[in-house]
Amino acid sequence: MNNRTVISEFFLLGLSADPRVQALLFVLFLGIYLLTLMGNLVMILVIRADSHLHTPMYFFLGHLSFLDLCFSSVTMPRMLQNFLSQTKGISVRGCITQSFFFLLCGCSEASLLSAMAYDRYAAICHPLLYSVIMNGPLCITMVSAAWVTGCLNSLVNHLFIDKLHFCGSNLIPHFSCELPSLFPLSCTDPTANQLLLAGSSTLLGLLTLPLILFSYSRILSAILSIRSSGGQGKAFSTCSSHLTMVLLFYGTALFRYLNPPSGSLLEQVVSIQYSVITSLLNPLIYSLKNREVQAALQRMLRQPACSLGKFVALWWSVREGGEALFRNGNTFQGKKTF
Repeated sequence: MNNRTVISEFFLLGLSADPRVQALLFVLFLGIYLLTLMGNLVMILVIRADSHLHTPMYFFLGHLSFLDLCFSSVTMPRMLQNFLSQTKGISVRGCITQSFFFLLCGCSEASLLSAMAYDRYAAICHPLLYSVIMNGPLCITMVSAAWVTGCLNSLVNHLFIDKLHFCGSNLIPHFSCELPSLFPLSCTDPTANQLLLAGSSTLLGLLTLPLILFSYSRILSAILSIRSSGGQGKAFSTCSSHLTMVLLFYGTALFRYLNPPSGSLLEQVVSIQYSVITSLLNPLIYSLKNREVQAALQRMLRQPACSLGKFVALWWSVREGGEALFRNGNTFQGKKTF
């Protein structure tokens, strides 16, 4: 170690080194990022503005949309910048900071998805007791627990990363800074850090994934008991899409954090799935297909139109009244002169 120079920055190699491919990737991921921002911001605004959506389900969905905004914003701006930049450097502290917030958002979202699965279980399997089970204090506690779990998990893993010394290669074969990509670049033995990350990821999966599988298994059994084939098909379609997104998120995230890093393109595709694609599809799968959200969005869009219509009608009535008064005044003056 004494013969090696301690590095001060990393270089993110990204998805491709071809400038033409990078230009195409920039356009593609810029569109994905803008759609992600728009979809999640619309969900937050609709839930906040419409009183009909002030229920536990949409309380969780609002926090999920905010988490997706943070999750995609941790990596996407740097990725877009690197597509257009010749120098793809990032400082060591900046890289560790990015990985800290990346792990925080990912763990918080995993915990929040389990809370949302339990909420749907209570709503479908115990509809008469739903308001009693999912009361306000419990919802706030579950959301707070999701954020605290993400913070603690990320904090524990990054406290011990200061013991690693980076003095060898500074090339990261990835589009973002994640802990599995940093471990191979350390001059000191990262085995303890790798075991800690694998253990915390396994513990998080064991605490959240069984609750999700239990909730959706009970939901599916309740759906199968519905006599109406139309209602059964609609409910099954909705829950299957929810479960598919959850399993994709968990499957790709656990694959990334439990397997040893290899620097392959497959790892980057897997990371794109749980950090980029999931944030884009969550508003569509969970919310924008929902009739209540569509109705709330229509009501919110109609309010400015109604206000504009009322203003135009008021302006027109004042204008007509002014013209009538002007005509009456001229007539009175004419008669008086005559």
